[in-house]
Amino acid sequence: MSYQVLARKYRPRSFDTLVGQAHVVQALKNALDQKRLHHAYLFTGTRGVGKTSLARILAKALNCEKGISSTPCGTCSACTDIDQGRYVDLIEVDAASNTQVDNMRDLLDNAQYAPTQGQFKIYIIDEVHMLSKSAFNAMLKTLEEPPEHVKFILATTDPQKVPVTVLSRCLQFNLKQMSSASISEYLEKILKEEAINYEINAIYLIAKSANGSMRDALSILDQGIAYCGGTIEEATIKKMLGAIDQSYLFNLTHAVIDQDGSKVIEIAKQMDERNLSFDAALNDLANLIQIISVAQAIPESLEASYLERDQVIALTKKISAEQLQLLYQITILGRRDLYLAPDEYAGFTMTLLRMLSFIPQDSVTSKISVPLRKDIATQAIKLDPVIKPSEISLDTSEDKKKIEVLDEATDDEAKVTRSFDGNWRGLVDQLKLGLVKALAQQSELVSFKDNEMILSIADEHKHLLNETYQKKLELSLSEYFNQRIKLVILQKGANNSPLKQKQEERSTLMKDTEHAILQDQFVKSLLNEFNAEIIPSSIKPNQSI
Repeated sequence: MSYQVLARKYRPRSFDTLVGQAHVVQALKNALDQKRLHHAYLFTGTRGVGKTSLARILAKALNCEKGISSTPCGTCSACTDIDQGRYVDLIEVDAASNTQVDNMRDLLDNAQYAPTQGQFKIYIIDEVHMLSKSAFNAMLKTLEEPPEHVKFILATTDPQKVPVTVLSRCLQFNLKQMSSASISEYLEKILKEEAINYEINAIYLIAKSANGSMRDALSILDQGIAYCGGTIEEATIKKMLGAIDQSYLFNLTHAVIDQDGSKVIEIAKQMDERNLSFDAALNDLANLIQIISVAQAIPESLEASYLERDQVIALTKKISAEQLQLLYQITILGRRDLYLAPDEYAGFTMTLLRMLSFIPQDSVTSKISVPLRKDIATQAIKLDPVIKPSEISLDTSEDKKKIEVLDEATDDEAKVTRSFDGNWRGLVDQLKLGLVKALAQQSELVSFKDNEMILSIADEHKHLLNETYQKKLELSLSEYFNQRIKLVILQKGANNSPLKQKQEERSTLMKDTEHAILQDQFVKSLLNEFNAEIIPSSIKPNQSI
């Protein structure tokens, strides 16, 4: 007997054996048991999730010789013929190769004749979105009012291309992508039936590579059985799939956080020597950063069965949420620009070097321990200087080191303090705050006396009052004035915050601009002679004036 591929051999034959589509199965079972049958069904979903299999099972449920039921017997001639693809009253059409209106007309002309064997004549039209516009128009009338003995089952991977006139005439079911857990469980069941030894981690790799498609998973499993020659092993499957060893990614992440440039390049060279795909590496790195971020925000979301759980937990304690966001963005942009690089290795290493350049900025400077310059002349703060963006690190341990440097300044190294004229808005624009700038912009200066600065913030912005942000703002102020500044923030409102000042100035400027336009003689003539209107949203004040 010739070999039958796993995807065909283990194709579901009943509703109970269909994996991962419980919501659709339940609806169809209830409809069949209650005899509430629709004349047209539309199954949508990505490839390999069970659309065609579900259509055939529904066909068996409708034409089983024991009667309409959600549990067809599977042994009668109708059920066996449908399984073997030779049932005369089941017409399967591939719309991808029968797109023209003539094909549809021939199909519909035969629909008027009664079924030969079963109770219903069933038309399964796969990839229905491939039909031409004229073919859709030809089937509309029949689809809306078909003969009582006809049932239509349509399947598509792209429902957006199906005309709404067709969609409105069908009972639509959306089949979901299958979870890796569901796929893994099903693959284990198959391997046990096939008496093939396997490593559970190898099954997880195959399930993940399938991207929610059971058919893809079975095809990869077929390939894995042939490639491994006996036991499905993790190392062999990784080699077959070209998967990136997760240890590389964890080591890279640790090296980036530790600012160990030599180790980062060393790991990149090892990956290059193994001819690993750097596009896949950046994709997996972005996925790892996402897992770390979620685990950091919601620790209970990390499943106990996750293989690298301990390593992920360790990384959540080593890096801040802000740094993770920046790492993720750099990784995504690096992958996007990879094809523009001279080669993949160059693009990959430049992405890693970009990570080293931007995070954590404060940690780098604190390790160098550069003393504050003494030659800075005392200067007043000027209003509205050019804002220079800066990257920040919210590493409180390193911040403490900086504060200690300020506290331990000797008399021989006399501090040079900057003058402050009470212009909080100007001071905020001078400070290098990064993400903490939102807190400073929403605050109002209450007093600054004896190295103690008191700010006030409105209740609606109290979410900004986390300890890390306050410490960062306090540190920035201390560095600016070259002396220890104690920061106190009260929740008593902020009617004169920098942000409110800018909003009021912008509003006043907008009103002045609108008034100037309305008073312009040329504009007045246009309004009067041509009955024109001024669109308010089109008015843009000149900010440079």
